[in-house]
Amino acid sequence: MTKPALNDENRSLLILHGTILIWGFTGILGALISIDPVRMVWYRVMIASITLFFYFKASKFNLKISRKEFLQFFFTGSIVALHWILFFEAIKVSTVSVALVCLSAFTLFTAILEPFFRKTKIQLSDIIIGLVIIAGIYMIFKFESNYTMGIIVGLSAALCSATFSVFNSMFAQKSDAKIIGFYEISGAFVWITLYRIFDGTLSHETFNLSTSDWIYLFILGTVCTALAYIAGVSVMRTLSAFRVALITNLEPVYGIILAYLFFDHKETMSLGFYGGTVLILGAVFLYPIYKKRQSQLGPSR
Repeated sequence: MTKPALNDENRSLLILHGTILIWGFTGILGALISIDPVRMVWYRVMIASITLFFYFKASKFNLKISRKEFLQFFFTGSIVALHWILFFEAIKVSTVSVALVCLSAFTLFTAILEPFFRKTKIQLSDIIIGLVIIAGIYMIFKFESNYTMGIIVGLSAALCSATFSVFNSMFAQKSDAKIIGFYEISGAFVWITLYRIFDGTLSHETFNLSTSDWIYLFILGTVCTALAYIAGVSVMRTLSAFRVALITNLEPVYGIILAYLFFDHKETMSLGFYGGTVLILGAVFLYPIYKKRQSQLGPSR
């Protein structure tokens, strides 16, 4: 007896979970790479852009887009760049675990931003779930006050992430995910390059990095960026931005487990931290159940 084929939604969910696991590993690489966050992201998007360009050339993929699409993707790339820089900065000033959990505020920000940009009504249930996640972050903030700066920077990274995710959920309805990913990542490279020209650091770039840094940057740029970014955008065709945001909250779980495996006691946190993480996970798993029951009951009278 043959097994039934995966439908589009289940396939998207499978791709999304695999992508989130890779994103969780991104935090590990951020801690292992020795250079500062701006340079790290600059190398990351440069390697990713080159990788995608040669992939498209080899597969004879048509990269032609309209001027409007180019400008949309290019400017969204600036938000992507800022998100990655803030995320790696949060890791540098705190820990991988703290930075990853702070990204869970992404859900609340998405619940507010998506209706605003799509001009739809804000769902009370989305806000409630987002607030539960914020309560979890508050617990972490309270018990891990020595990482205050990391938490603030991590929350800022979450806001940027929610912003470009909402834009991508709209772009993905009309444009190919690979096109979106390529132009946004390339846009991120241009924006960071301009920043580095103005702050004077690019003129001193020697490309004289350690062998380990080059290996980690190559993995970061190819697998964790080029491959994962396009996969993450592609699921937007069948999954809403909020659902993607909600499931993405599993990234801290995958990341914390990986961080403990790689860094052991350095990533051991207080009970309050893990209590906040449990709150976040509870929201992640209970929300789909609530939504399914609500749809079965139909609209309220």
